[in-house]
Amino acid sequence: MTPRTKPVVAGNRVFVLDTNVLMDDPAAIFRFDEHDICIPMVVLEELDAAKKGLSDVARNARQASRFLNELMQQLDPGAPLQDGIPIPSGMEPDRRHGRHGGGRLFFPTRIAQEELGELPLRNLADNVILGAVLAVQAERPDDRVTLVTKDINLRIKATILGIAAEDYFSDTVLEDDAVLDAGVEALPDDFWDSLEHEPESWQADGRTWYRIRGEAVRGWRPNLCLYSDRARARRFEVLVRERDGDSAVLEVAQDFRNERHAVWGIHARNREQSFALNLLMDPDVDLVTILGPAGTGKTLLTLAAGLAQTLDQNLYNEIIVTRVTIPLGEDIGFLPGTEEEKMEPWMGALMDNLEVLARPGEGGAWGRAATEDLLRNRIKIRSLNFMRGRTFLKRFVILDEAQNLTSKQMKALITRAGPGTKMVCLGNLAQIDTPYLTESTSGLTYLVSRFRQWPHAGHVTLLRGERSRLADFASEVL
Repeated sequence: MTPRTKPVVAGNRVFVLDTNVLMDDPAAIFRFDEHDICIPMVVLEELDAAKKGLSDVARNARQASRFLNELMQQLDPGAPLQDGIPIPSGMEPDRRHGRHGGGRLFFPTRIAQEELGELPLRNLADNVILGAVLAVQAERPDDRVTLVTKDINLRIKATILGIAAEDYFSDTVLEDDAVLDAGVEALPDDFWDSLEHEPESWQADGRTWYRIRGEAVRGWRPNLCLYSDRARARRFEVLVRERDGDSAVLEVAQDFRNERHAVWGIHARNREQSFALNLLMDPDVDLVTILGPAGTGKTLLTLAAGLAQTLDQNLYNEIIVTRVTIPLGEDIGFLPGTEEEKMEPWMGALMDNLEVLARPGEGGAWGRAATEDLLRNRIKIRSLNFMRGRTFLKRFVILDEAQNLTSKQMKALITRAGPGTKMVCLGNLAQIDTPYLTESTSGLTYLVSRFRQWPHAGHVTLLRGERSRLADFASEVL
């Protein structure tokens, strides 16, 4: 994926990479297609200084060094390093085919110190990088040299010196987070009249099914939720179960707003919540992502669906709940106790919803205590820090506050799923607490984008707050 750049007017493009680009994405050197890449020597020194430790930055620094070493080893013996190292196409070196992407990797060693003016070089790597870019410009006057960095101040200084500077965007999943799929779409008012063929319908497994043909279905995806307020019936709500070319199979959605269809005593209060319960209660959907502001019922609906399928239907052995431990304010420090006891302060939302699901109006004090003990025995709280290497078998896994995960952390968690496991990721992109993550680079956005076309994944964005009138008004005006 090539970073967004301005149109090339003349000459070749040469990109000089800052250290933070490689620390953010070690495979960045393979993402510039046919263009040349320059990595100043000071960048190598900074990678070496940052490689120690267990953080993501340290791991990325080590991986970037490995990629550079592999490229150096692929250089033909006797070939002058000044001519550059061929860069394979793709996200990482293709050792099998050795395909050359057209670009070359250079390691400039000269620094145009005199053109930096009063900017000191000693102990300031940013200024050394600027000097290296100026030297590359002098050596390649016919090419367009661009500094790529995620450092805002470095881009400002580069612009002052007449250097073209750009941010690195390849970690951005979507160009505009407003385009993120909501998972629920309204059918056009003239949808039924625009169909070329009469829809087929049949009954199976107690549900009504439709097969629709026409150009209108080409933009649909599996498990997309569709509705029409002006359909032939009073309420028409369906889920796309199959799509092949211009043909799609639709299943009429269960209306969980009806109290007769309540899930563990909880019924939906709006259309989006009903669609979410349809996905949560479907054993054929292995991954469900639910987005929405605070108070829209994400956690309550998910817990109710998990308890119904774990305790009533025995589809899963237990419910596992986890989340990223990112504090909203100052960290309160060390927490004593076991893993579950350490995680309990982060699971306030879980405890609040369990009080609702324990049916406090039934059975008196003894009945409530027995129900709470049962729920606690079947719901396990786990920390993300100990997920590496685990495999979940027949588990209903809930990842709360998923917007605070990076794409790598999200991959590490989703790949823990074993046979019979359902993963549910909940989050609100407007409440990202992780530094350096945005709505477009969040692992939750990454997950929704990558699983759009998979037939065993579903996504819904909840819109209406159902917590209280105070919470609803606060979400709108604050």
